[in-house]
Amino acid sequence: MTVKTANSIEARCVEKGMRMTEQRRTIARVLNDAEDHPDVEELYRRCSKIDSKISISTVYRTVKLFEDAGIIEKHDFREGRARFEQIPDTHHDHLINLRTGEVLEFQSEEIERLQTEVARKLGYKLVDHRLELYAVPLTDDKKR
Repeated sequence: MTVKTANSIEARCVEKGMRMTEQRRTIARVLNDAEDHPDVEELYRRCSKIDSKISISTVYRTVKLFEDAGIIEKHDFREGRARFEQIPDTHHDHLINLRTGEVLEFQSEEIERLQTEVARKLGYKLVDHRLELYAVPLTDDKKR
């Protein structure tokens, strides 16, 4: 389940006054259309199919620019490579399948309430959080 925002990455860039070259537009569109959380190398592969002149250094610089502007978010899902997604309008968490690397997005009001309660019991007001669950399929247990 992918949680997309109403505003495209390209529109957010324009709202922030960012100069949008054709290559930046390509990168923004590919990121916006991603159903997964691509790393820069995968993003480059997808973009180069659209624009063969785009360089990997352009993709790296543009991703950093989008991240610094608060348009996309970087994740490190224990793979040694940064993966990216558009910052969503609504909060969601991630479950990472350790066998396949698939990242599943989910929302849970129960988890949200519990995190707020834990912070309160420890004397804090929760202002932000990131939850990443690392899992293997239940069928793994049956194989052993």
